[in-house]
Amino acid sequence: MKFGGTSMGSAERIRVAARLVREQRDKRPVVVVVSAMSKITDLLLDTMKHAEVRDEAGLAQNVRILRARHKEAAAGLNLDIGECIDDLIAEFQRLVGGMLMLGERPARSVDEAVAIGERLSALLLASFLVSEGTAAAAVNAAQLIVTDPVFGNASPLMDLTERKAAAVLQPLIDGGTIPIATGFNGATVDGRSTTLGRGGSDFSASILSAALDAAELWIWTDVDGIMTADPRLVPEARVLEEVSFSEAAELAYNGAKVLHPRTLAPLVEKHIPVWSKNSFAPEKPGTRIVPVLSVSQGARAVTSMRNVALISLEPAHAGLSGVHVLARAMDSLARGNVEVLTISASSYRQSFCFLVRDDELARTVEILEAGLSMELAHGYVSPISIDREVSLLAVVGEGMRGTQGLAGRIFTAISRENVNIMAIAQGSSELTIAIVVRREGLEKAVRAVHAECHL
Repeated sequence: MKFGGTSMGSAERIRVAARLVREQRDKRPVVVVVSAMSKITDLLLDTMKHAEVRDEAGLAQNVRILRARHKEAAAGLNLDIGECIDDLIAEFQRLVGGMLMLGERPARSVDEAVAIGERLSALLLASFLVSEGTAAAAVNAAQLIVTDPVFGNASPLMDLTERKAAAVLQPLIDGGTIPIATGFNGATVDGRSTTLGRGGSDFSASILSAALDAAELWIWTDVDGIMTADPRLVPEARVLEEVSFSEAAELAYNGAKVLHPRTLAPLVEKHIPVWSKNSFAPEKPGTRIVPVLSVSQGARAVTSMRNVALISLEPAHAGLSGVHVLARAMDSLARGNVEVLTISASSYRQSFCFLVRDDELARTVEILEAGLSMELAHGYVSPISIDREVSLLAVVGEGMRGTQGLAGRIFTAISRENVNIMAIAQGSSELTIAIVVRREGLEKAVRAVHAECHL
C-alpha cells in the first residue's frame, strides 16, 4: 500500500491510513510506502533555495513551519515523539547549513535533504500504529532500494534491490511487524542518497512490490480512480473500472494523475496488478490496472496538459538534412534528461516541432542552443521558435487500433468548436492520438472529444 501526500496530510488522514493498513493486515501481510505530508516536499526544496542564496531568515522561517506541521500532527495523534521529530529536522538543518556555507545546492545533498519529508511521514504513521497496538517499524528506503548515481532521477538496480529488500523487510513481515517504508528515495551501491524523480513515491512502491513479489499494489490518493477525463473540465466524466498497463502509462505521460510510466515498468514484467483508490472514500472500488484487458473497444479516455510549450526547428536551406538536425537535437535532449511529450515532423521542409513541459522550457532551450551551437551560429538552422500559448490533448485507448474514422471524428469535433490544431502525433501502435491546440481552446476541445467518443 502506498499513501500519497494528501493521504498523509494531517493527523486525521494518518488515522485513516492506519485503519486501512490494519484492515488489510488482518487478511494478509502488508508493506506500506508513504509520501511526505502534502506541501512538505515543496517546503523543503524552497528551504534549500533560501540556503543557496544565503537567506538565513527565510531558511529559519521554513524550518519553523516544518517543525510545527509535524509536531501538530504528532499531537493530534497523541504521540510523544517530539524528540524524534527534532532529530530528523536537525539532520535536515545540517544539510541545508552546508548549502548555506557553500552558496550552492549539490545534487547529492539535495537528494539526502528532500527525503527527510518521507522519513518524517514514516515516523508518524509507524509510531501511531504502535500506539494503537499494531507492530510497525519506520524503514528508510535508502536501506532497501539500490539505484544508479543519477541524483534527482535515479533508476533502481533491481537485482541488488531484491536482495536488500528481502534482507531488511522479510524478517519484519515474518515477525508480524508492518514495515512503513519511505517513498521517493534510495541509495547508490556505495550508500550515497538518491531520489527517484517525478512520481518517485509511486515508483518506490512499484519497485518494492516487484522486489517482494507482491500480490497487488494499492495506490491511495485523493481521487476515486482513473477517469475518462478531468472532471473539472468534463463534469460527466466517469471512473474507469479497469485499464491496461499501456493505457495507464499513456494517460500518465499525457497529463493524467495516474501512475507515471516509469512506475509501471517494474510491475509489467511480473504481472502485478495495481489498484488506484481514494483514501477519502475507501468504500469506492477504484480502478484496477492490469496487464491485458479482456475487452477493449475504441477510445477509453481523453486527458490534457495545459502548461506546455511547443518548440520548432527548421533547417535554413535545403543543403542541410532535417534528419541530421533532428538527430542532433534529440541526442542533446536525451543527454540533458529532457522529457519530450510529442514530436511531429514535415517531409518536404524537413522542419519538426516537439512539446515539453513549461517548467523545463528554459533548460531545454539552453540544451538545444549548446547542442546546435555550430548550426545556429552559421545560420544553417533557423532561430529556435517557441510557442507557449499551446496545450496538449491526448485520446487514449487500446481499442482505437483499427477503429475506422475515429481520428477524423476527433478532428471534426475539435474543429466544430473553432479550436485551432497546431500539431498531431500518433504512433504506429494507435494507442494514443496526441493533439496540440491553442491554449484558450483546450477546455472546449476536451469536452468535444469526450462527447464525440461517447466516454
